[in-house]
Amino acid sequence: METIFNYFENIPREHRSAIIVGGITFFWIIEGFFPLFKFKYNKWKHAIPNLFFTLTTVLINLGLAFLLLKTADWVQANNFGIINWLPEMPLWLYMVLGVLFLDFFGAYLAHYVEHKIPPLWMVHLVHHTDHKVDTTTANRHHPIESVIRFSFTLLGVFVVGTPIAIVMLYQSMSLIFTQFTHANLKISPKVDKFLSYFIVSPDMHKIHHHYMLPYTDSNYGNIFSIWDRIFGTYMEMDREKIVYGVDTFFDEEQNSSLKELLKQPFQGSRKPTNLE
Repeated sequence: METIFNYFENIPREHRSAIIVGGITFFWIIEGFFPLFKFKYNKWKHAIPNLFFTLTTVLINLGLAFLLLKTADWVQANNFGIINWLPEMPLWLYMVLGVLFLDFFGAYLAHYVEHKIPPLWMVHLVHHTDHKVDTTTANRHHPIESVIRFSFTLLGVFVVGTPIAIVMLYQSMSLIFTQFTHANLKISPKVDKFLSYFIVSPDMHKIHHHYMLPYTDSNYGNIFSIWDRIFGTYMEMDREKIVYGVDTFFDEEQNSSLKELLKQPFQGSRKPTNLE
């Protein structure tokens, strides 16, 4: 465990790049052989706006990374934060708790707030307007959302008290999980159900991309499913009935237009229709 800790404490930038590129490539190939939905679309054309937003997300995170480093160094030097105030524990447990709590602040809480505050929902809507959810959808975030998500992660580092090794481990795991859960991948329902007791499974997250409420406002987690279960936002539905997108507006042409997607946060909209 110490070896893993030391590796992520000094993880080279090229290794971090390999994680995101390798993950997209791997799931891109696998979903082609075992698709959940047989989309009739040009996969490369569909990927262009999604990969553009992936690139902007990477650049924003790289540009602001020094803030994570400074904050992580400060909390470690001052023994500040939740996991540093707990009784002494084995390194493996320290790392697990660090990633678990960062997942709450950086993923679950950020995601929940984006759905509940109208201006932030307008920004997050870019992610939900994809009608053909696949692994390239994972980081389809408007640049403004990338900054918002980074801010929540930074808050998490401060409150949780995670050293940079755990921050890098969390971000690496977060990348892989978001690619995995968005991949158009068909796995056994029983396996998916079993996984959902511990982690966010593909079917669990696909429900979040259903075009109508209350499903759109559920299953906010990224790595661990515990937060949705604790806070009552976990939902299930037949995956064959999932319809991607948002029922308010955005046709396929707008959905693939970078210009329209970049303008999205500044346009008027409303929440999806509630089925209940």
